[in-house]
Parts: sequence; structure tokens; C-alpha cells
Amino acid sequence: MTGRRRPLPRPFSSVPAATTASAAACTAVLASLLSGCGSPAGAAEDVGDKSPITVMTWAPEGTKATNMPGMPAMAQAYARWVNSRGGIRGHHLKVLTCNEQNDSVTAAHCAQRAVTEGAVAVVGSYSQFGRSFMSPLEVKGIPFIGGYGASDEEFESPLSYPVNGGQASLLAGNGRQLADDCSRVALVRPDTIQGDQMPSLLNSGLQSGHRHPAKDIKAPEDGTDYSSEVNRALDDVNADPALHGTSAAGGKAPGSCVAASLGDHTDTFFDSFRRLQEDRPKVRVASVLGSVGQSLLNRTGGSAGPLEDADITGWYPVAHDPRWQPMRKVINDFAFDDNRIDPADQGVQTTWIAYTVLRALIGQLDDAGVDDITPHALQTTLDRGDHAIDTGGLTPKLRWRDEDMLAVQDFPRIVNGMVTYQVVRDGELTAAKDGFVNVTKTLERRPTDS
Repeated sequence: MTGRRRPLPRPFSSVPAATTASAAACTAVLASLLSGCGSPAGAAEDVGDKSPITVMTWAPEGTKATNMPGMPAMAQAYARWVNSRGGIRGHHLKVLTCNEQNDSVTAAHCAQRAVTEGAVAVVGSYSQFGRSFMSPLEVKGIPFIGGYGASDEEFESPLSYPVNGGQASLLAGNGRQLADDCSRVALVRPDTIQGDQMPSLLNSGLQSGHRHPAKDIKAPEDGTDYSSEVNRALDDVNADPALHGTSAAGGKAPGSCVAASLGDHTDTFFDSFRRLQEDRPKVRVASVLGSVGQSLLNRTGGSAGPLEDADITGWYPVAHDPRWQPMRKVINDFAFDDNRIDPADQGVQTTWIAYTVLRALIGQLDDAGVDDITPHALQTTLDRGDHAIDTGGLTPKLRWRDEDMLAVQDFPRIVNGMVTYQVVRDGELTAAKDGFVNVTKTLERRPTDS
């Protein structure tokens, strides 16, 4: 894997507030993000007479692999909210959406449509096919703001402005989480180009805790049964019933851990895991948010399911944190019972943060007396980074100057190396550690020979 390299990047040093916020802090965040034109959310106001702003959000929907329908749905709800309040600084916000279909050709078509229909930015989108979608955007200078982080190009292209550390930070963080308790780890991951990166990323975290590399188990991205992969994983971590008994009889294999990251098909893996685990000793399990979420915990039996006590790594605070209240209010008031939007979904959360960044950028341009919001104006403002962007404590304050880029091999555009540690307790995702964990140094020391 190759990418553009930045000279002498400086590590990001700012650590945001702890995950548990006081009621007063929540109230302040709610006021700052929802105040707009000074009236309650949902109150209709005429959109100003400034030039309208067109952006696009794309994501796969209805496919056999990973789907992210909540991202374009969240973008549309956000547009309804800001337009009900007079737009963003008087600019009506028009959101184009596109079903990327988990297909490289369609991803390129979505990007070309953004160009054709005059989008000034692509905001909060998901696609694994960065090579297909970034080129059309780069030709026209259209910034890609706050993508999900599913493709390498999002952390390489000078037109990409990520708000999180992508898959790299999640896997490195999950490895660090597991290193505390796991002496033997198996990683079940998709047999794809993106999946090929996962072992070295997870191993960077394990290595920081002086653990051996994980056993690498490739699995079909769209599998319907993962019994073979479950058995291989349990064998590789020495979950032997002859030594430790069976989980049905209370047997446990201490130090044995299985991590699975298969996107939407992680639930299929744990269906197979639940069936086969009964005849094996219990092992610790782990995953990352995006592959595991609260809806999956509910579907797999909650506190009685295979994910109880699982170590989960995410980018943002837990879903019930008060800092998400502004987003939840917009969803309640403007999503009109759209069941595609799950406020606990990291795609929805990333889209909210990405549009928060867009709104702040337009505010900065308006303060500078710039009425014509163009791709070049947004790119220039992002690159200059005169003002760090506050996302209400959901991330560190963000800016994308050269000096803000982290020294992470293969991912030179990462500016946010923070993750959160979560754990499943009584069937619910809860914070395992207050605040954020900085995995920048772990990523910088990532082994390259795995």
C-alpha cells in the first residue's frame, strides 16, 4: 500500500474531556449546536437569500455486504433542520444522496454526479472504493469531508479531511484493549484488500502490550455461515474442551480471545459462534464499533448472548453520552420516524460530525465576508486551519494543516488518533475507560511484516 508522505508531522497532543459530561456541559453543547437563529428546533424560518449550497452524501444500501443507509438519511435530516432555521448562515443546504452499492463503478458514478450537479463538497460518506471516487473529486477540487474511513485514499488524498482515525485506529485500539487480558488472539476478518490490512493494525496494539501477533483467519465478506472460521479461531487460541471443559459446563480458557471484524456480517459470525461455543470452553471476544453495535447485541441475546463482556473499540463516546443529545434532538424532530437512522450507529454519528464541520467552515467563510461558497473556498479554509473546529467534545478539536497530520505510515492524513474503549455489560455498550485513548504512538510503531 502506498500513499503521499508528509514531512516532519507532529503528533496530536490535545485530549478532550472525559466521556461522562455534566448536565451543565450538555446544556451548553446543546445550546451551541442547536441555537442556529435563536429559535427551538423545528420552528420554521425563511431560508436567506444567499446562494444555496449543494453537497452530496453517499453510502451503500440494500447490498449483500456492509450497508450504511443511516448516513444519507442523517444528512437529509440535518438539511431539514438547518433549512428550517434559515439555512447555514442564510445559505439553503441541498443534500444529494447516492447509493454506492458497494461497487467501484457505482462509487465513481456517485462522485461524477457530485461534480455534474455542482456539489461543493462530499460530506460524511461511506465507500471502500476510494481509488474510484477520489479521482473525479480531485480533478474538480471538491473536498471529501468526514468520510467514514473505509478506504486508504481517505487518509492519503490532499482533498480528504477525515474526522476519525478510520479502521487503523479502531484495530490498533482493539489490540491494545485485548493486550491486557489475552495471551492468545485469533482475528477473523474479511478476505478483501481492506481486510488484508487488519492483522498488522491489530498486532500493533497487541505488540504494545508485549503480546504475540494474532492468528489471521480470512473469511468471506458476504458469508452465510462461519462455522469453519469459528472452529479455526477456537483451535488457534487453544480453546480445548479436554483441557478446560465446555462453556455449557462453566469451562473457560483463560487468556484465549477471538476478535471478529466483518462489517454487517459480524452478526452472522456470532450466530455460528454461539452454536459452536457451547461445546468449547468460553473465550473472551472482541470487535470494533461498526461491526458491532447495540442493535446487534439486542439481536444476539443481550446479556445472555455471546458478546457479553466483549471488548469493543470505537471512535466516539458511547451512544448514551450527553454529548450526543443535540444529534438525537435533530433526529427526533426532523427524521420523521426514519428507521434507517440509529443514533448509536457510527456511520450516523460520523455524518453528524462531518456536517458539524461543514457548518463551522461556512461560518468561518461568512465571518470573512465570503458569500460564494465554492469547493476552492472550502479547501482553502480547511488547509489554512485558522480556527480549530469544535465538535462538541465528540472528537478532539479538528484542523487539517500539515503540522496536524500524524506520523502514521500509510495513513498520512490522520489528524485524530483518539479512540474510546467500551465493554458489553448486561447486554449494553458502556464505557470501559473514561475519556479518549490516544493510539497515535501505537500506529506509528505498527509492524509492517505481518
